Amino acid sequence: MHLSRDVVLLITHSGDFFTIDRVTEAISKRGAQPFRLDTDLFPLEVQLTAQFDNSKSYHTIEYGSHSISTEQVQAVWLRRIWEPKLGAELAPQFQQACVRESRATLNGFWDSLKDARWVDHIDRVDAAQDKLRQLRVASEVGLTIPKTLVTNKAEAAREFFQQVKGKMVSKLLTHLSHSMQPTASSSFLYTSAVKEEDLQDAESLRYCPMVFQEQIPKHLELRVVYVNGKVFVGALDAGIYAASKADWRKPGVDVGAWLHHELPDEVVRRLQAFMGKFGLLFGSLDFILTPSGEYVFLENNPAGEWGMIERDLDLPIASAIADALLEKRDEG
Repeated sequence: MHLSRDVVLLITHSGDFFTIDRVTEAISKRGAQPFRLDTDLFPLEVQLTAQFDNSKSYHTIEYGSHSISTEQVQAVWLRRIWEPKLGAELAPQFQQACVRESRATLNGFWDSLKDARWVDHIDRVDAAQDKLRQLRVASEVGLTIPKTLVTNKAEAAREFFQQVKGKMVSKLLTHLSHSMQPTASSSFLYTSAVKEEDLQDAESLRYCPMVFQEQIPKHLELRVVYVNGKVFVGALDAGIYAASKADWRKPGVDVGAWLHHELPDEVVRRLQAFMGKFGLLFGSLDFILTPSGEYVFLENNPAGEWGMIERDLDLPIASAIADALLEKRDEG
């Protein structure tokens, strides 16, 4: 079936649920046509055709019984891009080549959608992933950030440990997992507390630099979801899961119930300025509220998770994303 109405392309993967379903429903209620593209099913179950000549270029996507063309896509929600599942029947020596070609073909399709409204465009999301740039920009707009050291020098890490009086955590600059619900075999590495004995044999840093930060005292941990100027907040009482020491996202940690929370206007204004610097309409940000009442920015996840706070707190995040996607059409 060829869809004729305004199409909103939803870029995700076959294991995605709840958030994608809520946004799909919200788009349909607004009279537009959602088209879900599970990137991990390309090329085995999704067909893409691109034609080029001197007058124009033309792309079509076929998935199941539905097909769309580039011209129909009014807006794009970049939720997730996963690598293809190619199956064991493909010889190992061809696997990586096929993955590269599939990725390059999809990149061409994304380029053909340059005139659509993106939340958010892949180039902006990629640029916004830079955690060190995030810290710099957050500081510039007046958000409080933790003292931070990035180094591949063991002695520098030991000196920083002393500077922060032994209250130090470590993390990576990049995420190694697609999901906030990793399996036992996942390579996701969480923020972890650092002890002095951990630094006695830290020479392996020369192989891979790491991020070290002062450990901020926690009253609440906040997941702040930003959508086109609007802010939605879920809070966790840090005292409930104190045994986890550093990262509430670790599997098996009982974090207790999500709580409603409202950011001060001044923090909201600075957050809006931060997102504006990156040109982003969406972000899933982590903050700490300290026992003394200070809001400390940790990081922004440009395509981060939010389903848990919509589900538990009945926050209209999916509705806000649908509004952001269709804003240009509504203005027209």
